[in-house]
Amino acid sequence: MIKRRLSKLKDKLYENGLDGYVIPKNDEFFSEYSQKDRLKTISNFTGSAGLAIILKNKNYLFVDGRYTIQAEIETGKVFKIINFNNIIDCKLFKNLTLGLDPKLFTSDQIKRYFLKYNKVKEIKINLIDLIFNKYKLQFKPFFSLNTNIVGESHLVKIKKTSNFIKKKKSNYLFISAPENVAWLLNIRGYDNPNSPIPNCRLLISDKEEIFFISDKDKAINLIKEKKIKEKNLISPNNFHLFISNLKKNKIIIDTQSCSSFYEKMLRKKFKILKMQDPIYFMKSIKNKLEIKNMINSHIFDGVALTKFLYWIKKINKKRINEFQAQTKLESFRKKNKNYLYPSFNTIAGTGENGAIIHYRANKINSKKINRNHIFLCDSGGQYKYGTTDVTRTICFSKPKNYIKEIFTKVLKGHIAVVTADLNKKFNGKLIDPLARKFLKKDGLDYKHGTGHGVGFFLNVHEGPQSISKFNNVKFKEGMILSNEPGFYKKGSFGIRIENLIYIKKSNKNLLFENLTLAPIEKDLINFDKLQKKEKNYLFKYHLNVYSKLSNFLNKDEKKWLASFI
Repeated sequence: MIKRRLSKLKDKLYENGLDGYVIPKNDEFFSEYSQKDRLKTISNFTGSAGLAIILKNKNYLFVDGRYTIQAEIETGKVFKIINFNNIIDCKLFKNLTLGLDPKLFTSDQIKRYFLKYNKVKEIKINLIDLIFNKYKLQFKPFFSLNTNIVGESHLVKIKKTSNFIKKKKSNYLFISAPENVAWLLNIRGYDNPNSPIPNCRLLISDKEEIFFISDKDKAINLIKEKKIKEKNLISPNNFHLFISNLKKNKIIIDTQSCSSFYEKMLRKKFKILKMQDPIYFMKSIKNKLEIKNMINSHIFDGVALTKFLYWIKKINKKRINEFQAQTKLESFRKKNKNYLYPSFNTIAGTGENGAIIHYRANKINSKKINRNHIFLCDSGGQYKYGTTDVTRTICFSKPKNYIKEIFTKVLKGHIAVVTADLNKKFNGKLIDPLARKFLKKDGLDYKHGTGHGVGFFLNVHEGPQSISKFNNVKFKEGMILSNEPGFYKKGSFGIRIENLIYIKKSNKNLLFENLTLAPIEKDLINFDKLQKKEKNYLFKYHLNVYSKLSNFLNKDEKKWLASFI
């Protein structure tokens, strides 16, 4: 199937006078999870980040360190797999004319990645859509969240954003990232899997006027609620005509999500200031009600996960496969009325599959869980009032000593992050080494960041904050991050321990507080290698887990959970 689609695409190269064509993972809205997954269509690769370059005689797939093994397996050796970091100086292709869809790239991306050695030809009709256009798209109307859920009205948010525009001496801000529109207007939608993000854009003025860019059938509820004036609803097809009639001429566009297509359109009318959309930072700081709702969501999620952990370790006697395990976990989450759907595709890998950082089991080819191997399960849920993301590594029999040693080092890194002094370690770049230092003593490491930002009933991956080698964003009260160090041995096993944490203030000092409530596998810990303060942390963590969850557990589950204290 993939070879047939590649052949059809290469026919289109000749028709359009191209030497190659570039296919990114993202869609027109730069969504991480999209119903239109053109990269999967042409390569079979299911990871959340990547980019393919198809030449007349070769196929290249660029991915980061998280997906190298996965890409090799899924593409069936039809593609040459290359680390994404090498794309800028990649000399495998030079002096070529590369075609791309300008709606899928920013102008900065085009300049950075493709114009150093090659020419670029923008093809407005996506070539993948010409050979395959059978995506199952949903067209349900958007819906609003009440202020008693999100804690701040959309009018207050609009005022804040308009004031920012004034400070930058501009007239408009073009909000091209749908998740930022969702935050600003307190709306959600059904356009994407795993996230309630509504596919729309917005133009906001320095006078607090908003122009909503969407199809009318999706905005119908917002018009009825008078959140959007019908005269201010702009069809995407008519946007170029609408802006041509605007009188003022200064506009801010986002460097991360404003496509080359829209930038060129806006440049015809406006003087452009390129910068990061300020809403990314605004929505990263959760208010007290959002934190409260996230805490409650994690209690719901903790109950489901704890019941699952008890079931798979103590109750289940059948030799189940990975897909059956993740389906069982999903069934525990579904018992809560506030649960909607997974916040990402569950990663459930036994043995060597656990070493594939973003592994995805399927119903047909799922591996049986070997009780002599460790099992990695990374999952999360979208609840009506929050988003969760948690990883636990599980063992079913006495583990090998070297696996216990590595797990203990990962755990020590995990504890070092959550107990860090945020007055001294005030950004992700300073925190990241704490998670890795115990592994690095033995020359070990992992190829992903230590933590990502998390949205409030939005994206499970959210910026600008993160815990990584390169992130300098200063931590602020109300930010939510993941804490997920790990280790992966190709062809053997994977280990990861992940909790979500938020930043709170105590006596004028900032500190991390756990959101995630679920026991950490004690059978994989070498307690002799833990310091007293690390043991105390584990005791207090499990005591808190027990106090928050025990009332929702049956007698046997409660007794088992108490054994972690």
